[in-house]
Amino acid sequence: MMNSAQEFTLNKIAKITLLFWLMKIIATTLGETLGDFIAQTLNLGYLVGIAITLVFFLLTLFLQLSAKKYTPVFFWLVIIGTTTLGTEISDFIDRSLHLGYALGSMVLLAFLLLTLFLWNKKYGNLEVSPIFEKQKEIYFWIAVLFSNSLGTAFGDYLNDGLGLSYLTGAVITLAVILFVITLHYFTKLNPIILFWIAFVFTRPFGATFGDFLTKPIAKGGLDLGTLPASLVSIAIMIVLIFVSHRQLSKENTASDL
Repeated sequence: MMNSAQEFTLNKIAKITLLFWLMKIIATTLGETLGDFIAQTLNLGYLVGIAITLVFFLLTLFLQLSAKKYTPVFFWLVIIGTTTLGTEISDFIDRSLHLGYALGSMVLLAFLLLTLFLWNKKYGNLEVSPIFEKQKEIYFWIAVLFSNSLGTAFGDYLNDGLGLSYLTGAVITLAVILFVITLHYFTKLNPIILFWIAFVFTRPFGATFGDFLTKPIAKGGLDLGTLPASLVSIAIMIVLIFVSHRQLSKENTASDL
């Protein structure tokens, strides 16, 4: 058995704190605006968008898997990769394959549940901290990719399928996240299940907020454009990654004392 100091050293996954959830939301907003910039603004199409974002995802995943310990910039680049690729996958399923966001959401949910089932069958749990074994980390990233793709499809279903405004969709998903947080602190429900529910729903929250920033005013957006919104999100992520590195450095120093 490892002690807490060993787990801290070996863990490859970010600590689940308020900073984690804030960075996750900004990363999902960036994934939505950057994915739309590639496929729609540059008019490259969803299939080409998938190819471009898949290469970025695989490159960042290689860096993350090769690292011996948690490195914030590698970890969050992969998260951004999954959110951007997830945007392209969701839009491809709906707009190229014409399956619709409702059916697309169910397909992606099935893949997510299958991934979690296989993960749990092999390891007997779905704990995300600590993760240091490479195969378990691969399960984690596959689950993250499907959850971010699912979150995108669900967010688009709220807006396009149910006809809700982007701001209303963001409010609804935020309410779900706050409800999950309440369940975490005031009930004895399984925290791992609550984590994955919150992880999925932070994606549509960030996605609908990204759409709110970029879509035309006639459609309920602010019409800021995909490139400006992406650049702002990138700038915020750079600052938060820097903060994350500073915190990690302080924690490593404290653990050495």
